[in-house]
Amino acid sequence: MEKLIDLAAVLRSKNSGPFSITLDILFDTSEKFWRVRNSGVISRETIETLYNLNPEDITELVFYEKGLGIKITFNRSISSGTVGDRDVYGAQQHAPLFNIFVPKEALHEREENKA
Repeated sequence: MEKLIDLAAVLRSKNSGPFSITLDILFDTSEKFWRVRNSGVISRETIETLYNLNPEDITELVFYEKGLGIKITFNRSISSGTVGDRDVYGAQQHAPLFNIFVPKEALHEREENKA
């Protein structure tokens, strides 16, 4: 198994407006993208657990093959810049993704090639 941080070329977070955070996971090869995609380690349930979210808090979970990326957007518990907000830019929210383990035996082929 390898960690997601070792497979991703870019792993970042940012504001997606004052009320939401976006996580971007970008890969430099299609093999890495499909390995992570097909492994199932990135799911709504994983994000809910890592970020202590309710299912309705996750507004997007998109696997974008052409960009070799995954985009996850979720609602912030407190709006950006409000008293009590500890990360105004949402730039430090990707750390929980670092230690996700991706099995080596995850399938590499594209979803449409599955029998």
